[in-house]
Amino acid sequence: FRLPSLVDTVVAIAADAGAPLSKLCLEVTEGSLMDNVERAISTMESLRALGVKFSVDDFGTGYSSLAYLKKLPVDNIKIDQSFVRDVLLDHNDAGIVGAILSMAQHLGLATVAEGVESVEVRDFLIARHCTYFQGYYFSRPLIFEHLLNFIDQASRQRA
Repeated sequence: FRLPSLVDTVVAIAADAGAPLSKLCLEVTEGSLMDNVERAISTMESLRALGVKFSVDDFGTGYSSLAYLKKLPVDNIKIDQSFVRDVLLDHNDAGIVGAILSMAQHLGLATVAEGVESVEVRDFLIARHCTYFQGYYFSRPLIFEHLLNFIDQASRQRA
């Protein structure tokens, strides 16, 4: 958000890649927003008007000002794996994750839980209305060719 030409740069890169801006979701960290909040909000609003979506990555590990979260034009928040990993063993983590999910739901934001490594953790999150999940329970990181195969197999299983 420090670059005055960020909007033009994002638009140019998306155009070069042939990617519609409406399919782009930029992940921002809380720290990157706090250097100049007003400029960040202005830039995000300009990009959002073009269809770009925003996600706050690693939510809860940085500044986490709830006042800023209310003002920021974001579409979802990603709950850091440091809270998700031990959610079944640590009542503090369970409380934090539950509070984040409840707050996000009330603000109309989607949620992504990072670090989901078991069906039990997934079920805990589903019961608390988590929207999306990331983690080794679903898949290890994949190279592009293997990702396409993974998506194809998952699509066939749903059909």
